Amino acid sequence: MRSTHTLIAALSLFTCLCVSAEKGSDKQVLYSNEQQIEFQANSGETTDAIAGHLWVPENRNNPNSNKIRINYVRFPATGSNKGSPIVYLSGGPGGSGIATAKWRRFPLFQALREFGDVIALDQRGTGQSEQAAPCVSGELIALNSVTTEAQIADRYRKAALQCFTQWKSQHIDIYGYNTEQNALDINDLRKHLKADKVSLWGISYGSHLALSAIKAMPAHLDKVIIASAEGLNQTVKLPHQTDQYFERVQGIINQQALKQQVSDLPALMRRVHSKLEQQPIALQITQKDGSKTPMLFQKHHIQSLASMMIADPNQYLAMLIHVYLGLDNGNTELLKHVLQRGMFTDEPITFKLMPLAMDVASGITAKRLAKMTNQSPTALLGDKLNFPMPTLHLIDKKLDLGDDFRTAPLSNIPTLLFTGSLDGRTYPEEQLEAVRGLTNLTQIMVNNAGHNLYTSSPLVLARMQTFLSGKPVSAEAIQLPLPKLALSAPYTN
Repeated sequence: MRSTHTLIAALSLFTCLCVSAEKGSDKQVLYSNEQQIEFQANSGETTDAIAGHLWVPENRNNPNSNKIRINYVRFPATGSNKGSPIVYLSGGPGGSGIATAKWRRFPLFQALREFGDVIALDQRGTGQSEQAAPCVSGELIALNSVTTEAQIADRYRKAALQCFTQWKSQHIDIYGYNTEQNALDINDLRKHLKADKVSLWGISYGSHLALSAIKAMPAHLDKVIIASAEGLNQTVKLPHQTDQYFERVQGIINQQALKQQVSDLPALMRRVHSKLEQQPIALQITQKDGSKTPMLFQKHHIQSLASMMIADPNQYLAMLIHVYLGLDNGNTELLKHVLQRGMFTDEPITFKLMPLAMDVASGITAKRLAKMTNQSPTALLGDKLNFPMPTLHLIDKKLDLGDDFRTAPLSNIPTLLFTGSLDGRTYPEEQLEAVRGLTNLTQIMVNNAGHNLYTSSPLVLARMQTFLSGKPVSAEAIQLPLPKLALSAPYTN
């Protein structure tokens, strides 16, 4: 398949670069490799859209690089004053922009069409874009026996190296899967759309990518909207920041009846961790087919589970708190219910190329790594929030983008940042550090919001619309209700 890339790319040069297509009474411009489609959201709503793709070098640092296909869906502008195309950058890394446009953010994609074409981009190696097959390694973590942190780290390193070797044997250039190359894809997309500038709209890793694009193509960026900012040296989060997050959660608990049961959440967590270190719990996890899977539940399991459940102050966080309460009192029923979702298996360690290589390439500076290493032994979640980073840091030195990449951008491009005060992944203090070099920045705190905040309040969209219209944007905080951390039913999803 990959051997056909050059031929296909060459043939695409013979396609019409820009034509008009009629649908009903509307005329839409179609660029190379585009076709009109009916786009259907998961809600059942539909809208006219355009599906397209472009070919980009897999690795621009390799003069003999293959070409890879990047797919997108373009929602044409509806407003009378069409501005720069707005490119949506998913989080992850590994998220699909096209898939995101089908879910809860579908109304946002449609609302922003007032200001220009809105592009749901599937970044290189994600979604409908060309991607390597997942790699199933020969390493696994036994589910029903005691496993040490050192053993887990060793097996993940071996698995990653096996997978990199496997992808290379398939003639895939793993060194092209990094955020710098990803940012240059945005510039190629801009050229493909024959636009002088584009605006960016991203979240989490999408903000990481946007910050890289600010450095890579500053003259061709109009405006930037980001949420839950992850700085270029923040792929690995600091464990003590996570500890402070749990203290903020305790502040919310103190305003609710749950305070009677949880007077000190960090102390509760440490108590459960200590019990699990002394005596792991033998469980039988019910599978979908009714069979039972034995599991020896250990400290590293609960830390990993917590890392998965704290991004937003919603029902998952409430469930996590009650899992800890149950374990503290010898009750595992809620834990077993949660584990039925399949977070842990005894299957071989499996990787996807894009998210693995992107994180390893973004890496971490020596100074930050030393701080992280010093903090993790005593932190509530240890190093689990970022796992398998930084375990895989410099596993292949050629992948690492270096400290110049990790330097924060300096820019006066108009930028709007939304920060959730209860974000359990990208913490408010760190977000401020990530954007310290942006001199034309408006930061809006969304109080009581978490990591995925774009649909948390109609005011978020309203501020985005004001920003894209070029009008002054209020930096006044957006206030959400306190999250309810009591379970409404024992096993509510």
